[in-house]
Parts: sequence; structure tokens; C-alpha cells
Amino acid sequence: MTEFKNVTIIKQANVYFDGNVNSRTLLFADGSKKTLGFMQPGEYTFNTAEPELMEILAGELDVQLPDSDWQTIKGGESFNVPGNAAFTMKVKVASDYCCSFLQ
Repeated sequence: MTEFKNVTIIKQANVYFDGNVNSRTLLFADGSKKTLGFMQPGEYTFNTAEPELMEILAGELDVQLPDSDWQTIKGGESFNVPGNAAFTMKVKVASDYCCSFLQ
């Protein structure tokens, strides 16, 4: 899917790691939520409350999920993050992403 229709966009950006990671929140009529964002090269550790699907739209990074080895993810690939967990990404190339919060 290359576009979303009939969504509400939260105007204020989500800014992390001194502006190296930022996103905008999209709210859907069914109550679901996604963020569309961009990450500059660097290493970032995130904590989740709920499970997430991370789709890397463009770029390349290594990700270490809980109790897992590092894996390389490139544009067009995705990975799932469990809820109530921490995961680390080493962004090699500026990366465009879509994060879906799974309920």
C-alpha cells in the first residue's frame, strides 16, 4: 500500500534522539494508529508498550530484537516488535519507515 485515505494526522511531530528520528502520527477511523517517520544514521534504542510492525520503506538498518541476534533490514522489508520490550536499531543509511501499532 503506497497511500492511506481518510486518516487524521496529528500535526505535532514526534521527535527523538536530538531530532535524528522523527515521525507523524496517523489515526484511522477503526481506532488503529500508525506513525510515518524518518531516521538519520545512528544507533537508537526504543521501548514499546504494545506490539509493533515496523516497515522499512527505504534505507538500511540492523535491528536487535529482544533475545535475538542482529539482523539486517532493507527498504521493502519489515519486522515485528513485541509489546513491553526494548529493541535497538543501527541505522546505516537514512531510512523511511511506517510503524503500525498492533492491538
